[in-house]
Amino acid sequence: MHWLQQHWSRITKLHLILYPISLVFRALVALRRDLYFSSFLPSHQLLLPVIVVGNISVGGTGKTPLTLALAQQLIERGRLPLIVSRGYGRTSRRPQPVNTSSTAAQVGDEPLLMAHRDICPVWVGADRFATAQAALQANPQCDVVLCDDGLQHYRLQRDVEIAVIDAERGFGNGRMLPAGPLREPVSRLQTVDAVVVNGGEAGEGQYQMRLNGEIFHNLLSPDQTATPADFNKPNIHAVAGIGHPQRFFQHLEKLGISFTPHAFPDHHPYRAIDLSFTYCDAILLTEKDAVKCATFADARYWVLPVDAQIDPTLIDHILRKIDPHGHQTA
Repeated sequence: MHWLQQHWSRITKLHLILYPISLVFRALVALRRDLYFSSFLPSHQLLLPVIVVGNISVGGTGKTPLTLALAQQLIERGRLPLIVSRGYGRTSRRPQPVNTSSTAAQVGDEPLLMAHRDICPVWVGADRFATAQAALQANPQCDVVLCDDGLQHYRLQRDVEIAVIDAERGFGNGRMLPAGPLREPVSRLQTVDAVVVNGGEAGEGQYQMRLNGEIFHNLLSPDQTATPADFNKPNIHAVAGIGHPQRFFQHLEKLGISFTPHAFPDHHPYRAIDLSFTYCDAILLTEKDAVKCATFADARYWVLPVDAQIDPTLIDHILRKIDPHGHQTA
C-alpha cells in the first residue's frame, strides 16, 4: 500500500483503473454505516461519555498528539480520562493495559508512545467497546473515554466525534480507497462534532492545531536534553516511520537543522541494521519511532517530543457536549 500513497495526491491512469473498485468500496462503507445506525449490526454504549478522535483519510494527520492534548486539558478541567486504542500491528487482539515496560509488538507503537507520556491510563484492544469495559473495571475512577482513532469503529457508540485534517495533504485526489486516500467521503465531515485542521488555517466552524517541539531528549538518558544548535554537525540523520514523514523533516528544517532524511513506512518495525549509518554524529527520531528503537539505541539517538497546540475553544465545545449542564470542574 505504501507505493500507492505516492499516487494519491494526483489523478493518473492508475486511478482510472482503480476507480470502479473505489465506487464499490464507497457503497460498502455507506452500507456498513447504515447497518449500524439501523441497529442491524449491534453497537454498544458505555455509561461514560466517549470522545472519538479520528480521520477520514489514510495516513497520519496528528490524531495521537491531539488525543494527548485533549487528555491533558480534560484533567485540567477536573475530568479523569482513559485512552483506548486499537494498537495497530500488535500481536494480540485481547484487551490489555499499556505501560512503559510494554513493547510495540505487544501493544502498538502509538499506544506505547502515549503510555510513556504518563498522562492517564492507556488500553488497547481490537474491540474498543470490550477494551473500554475492561479498562474501566481496572480504572473505576475514570469518567470519560478518549478513543485514539476509531471514527469508523461504529460498534462503540460515541458522544463526540472529532475529525483531524492534515492541512498540507488535505484529501489528496479526493477519491475513496484504493484510488485515493479516503476511508469515507468528505461529506462525512458534516456529521462530526468538530473538525480540527493540523498545520494550517482553520475554516469557518473548524479548530486550528499546530505541533510544537524544539527540545530533544537522549533516548538512553531522557534527562539529557539538547537544542537544535547542538546538532550543528556534518553527519546528522533524521528518521521518520510515520504516516507523513515529511512533516517531521519540515519541522527539523524550520528548527535550522541540516540532516539526511530517511523515510520508512508507517509503523515500521525497526532493527539496528536499519539505522546503521556509516557516518553519523546523531540520529533524530520522532517519539513514535523512538519507542521501537530503545533496545538497540546508543548515545547518538535523540527524540523530539511534540505537543499539539489547539484552539482553546475546542475543549469548551467538547465539555458542553459531554456535560451540557456544566457539572465539570473549572
